Amino acid sequence: MPQPRSTRPTQRDIAELAGVSITTVSHVVNGTRAVAPETKAAVLDAIEQTGYTGDAIARSLVTGGTRSIGVAISLLANPYFAALMQAIEREAASAGYTVLLADTHDTVQTEQDTVRALRSRRVDGVLLTPSPGDGAVISEFVSLGAPVVLLDRLTTRTDVDQVGSENIQSTSALTEHLASLGHRRIGLVSGTEGMSTSEERTLGYRLGLGRGGLSWNPELVACGYSSKDGGAQALRKLLELPERPTALVVANDSMMVGVLHEARRAGLRVGTDLAVVGYDDAEWADLVEPPLTTMAQPIEEIGRRAVRLLLARITDPNRQPETLRLPPKLMHRQSCGCA
Repeated sequence: MPQPRSTRPTQRDIAELAGVSITTVSHVVNGTRAVAPETKAAVLDAIEQTGYTGDAIARSLVTGGTRSIGVAISLLANPYFAALMQAIEREAASAGYTVLLADTHDTVQTEQDTVRALRSRRVDGVLLTPSPGDGAVISEFVSLGAPVVLLDRLTTRTDVDQVGSENIQSTSALTEHLASLGHRRIGLVSGTEGMSTSEERTLGYRLGLGRGGLSWNPELVACGYSSKDGGAQALRKLLELPERPTALVVANDSMMVGVLHEARRAGLRVGTDLAVVGYDDAEWADLVEPPLTTMAQPIEEIGRRAVRLLLARITDPNRQPETLRLPPKLMHRQSCGCA
């Protein structure tokens, strides 16, 4: 007795209806080989007639979109990744979109590969956290008119949508606060060189020194390379100075972990022997002892606004590009030495 055929259409059904081979259907769906225009039209008509939904790529050939967006981001370099992705997925889902995630590992080559992979999946647009020193991927998006929104790390470009935190004034406020407490040697553990967030927070630190009546001293700045181990090494370097800092600004929470470990190893009491303030405000910031004084990025709002910007760009490719800088919130706790 013959087995009943599935009610869900397959590529074989498409091939039979269009009068072509399954291989030809595959080439049309995946774009792996040029197909004669009349043959492609027959395949697309068959897809539309059968309501074939087995492949988002096939649907995109009929509808012009996959109702999906890509996110290209370095997972290791973003300690707030989980909260950011949750906000992005929730906002995308409310608009009927799915999210495809790709890890760039914060290297130029991997970023280029992951973006190409996302585009090969025919996502309707991409949220991108640019790797340090790479502008080629952004330029490619702009030249092709492909929808993209830069996330977290903003550039000086005015031809692309961007959304992230305000870094300069907020880091200045942290530095000014330490100066107001009487500290005259305030150190900085800075992030990876060439990264916009690192440069902006370093600029904010310098601005805060000036506003606090202090002079810039390059020996008080140590690069922590935006990592836990880098943060530990940076504090170690600063503690080796003949006159070491009495207070410290740490430019992100990955480095803060290393700083706290190194301070404990050196027998320093944070908030007493060394005042410490940071940027990011991880969920554990108020659980350590003493709780950390930080600038909390509006992560969920950044995720939501980024998706909205991207969907607006998809809907209207000719709209004027926007750059949104959202203000962080000072979480004043005890690591700065305040009661």
